[in-house]
Amino acid sequence: MECVDCGSAEVTERPDRTAQGYRRFRCRDCGKQFNERSAGLLNRAQYPSDVVALWRLRYRLTLRDLSEMFLTRGIIFSYEAVRGWEAKLAPILADELRCRRRGRSGAGRRHWHVDETYLKVRGRWCYLYRAIDRDGNLVDTMLSEHRDMAAAQAFFRSAKAATGITPERVTTDGHGSYPRAIRSTLGRRVAHRTSAYKNNGLEQDHRGAKGRIRCMRGFKSFASAERFCRSYDELRDFLRPCTRHNQPLPANRRRVLHLRRATTALAILKAA
Repeated sequence: MECVDCGSAEVTERPDRTAQGYRRFRCRDCGKQFNERSAGLLNRAQYPSDVVALWRLRYRLTLRDLSEMFLTRGIIFSYEAVRGWEAKLAPILADELRCRRRGRSGAGRRHWHVDETYLKVRGRWCYLYRAIDRDGNLVDTMLSEHRDMAAAQAFFRSAKAATGITPERVTTDGHGSYPRAIRSTLGRRVAHRTSAYKNNGLEQDHRGAKGRIRCMRGFKSFASAERFCRSYDELRDFLRPCTRHNQPLPANRRRVLHLRRATTALAILKAA
């Protein structure tokens, strides 16, 4: 632990803690007192916002739903506080989970299914590009205001950077922008397969994002929509217990995996 003011390592821990239970420290050189949240994104946050941010991304709750739920437990905050916590913490969580996915190997990781769905932002329809592999694991997510060649190329560049892998085969719905975007971004050796029926798994996977966003009644800004969609997909994929489609998994195993991964996600937010 170093001093947040002068950077000195001559820091001692005080015996008392803050009202929220966080450790307190004092610098011997400058006399500055601080706690383990000082100089971080969670500084001056009255409540454990990491839990609220995780609930916000994971479950189908509005901002006001969260404030009402915690009100019954004696924790008082406004829905705008949740919005602020999400804006601070969601990108950090998404970036960390994205880094953990990079470089994962496997036969299924080299077969991508790519499609786009629609979201309403500021009263206008936008396009949410999404890709999963053959086993149903997330490849990448990108929100775009247009559905054209530039957007498809940007998505494939982002997906390649996120996974660190060049796929062997890409399945799309046959939109005219995909063949040239695949050749120019992924290479001519990548096989392009166009079939509406072979993308049924991805079409069903869209229901998770669409169902989560439906209760929010749209977004007011493109930046907030892009941040939320990316963070939601990253967390949803991280908490996904199955490693392939229709994999049978006992309920006790599901509970163990969910608890373990949720604890990891909370640790990422607390370390921010």
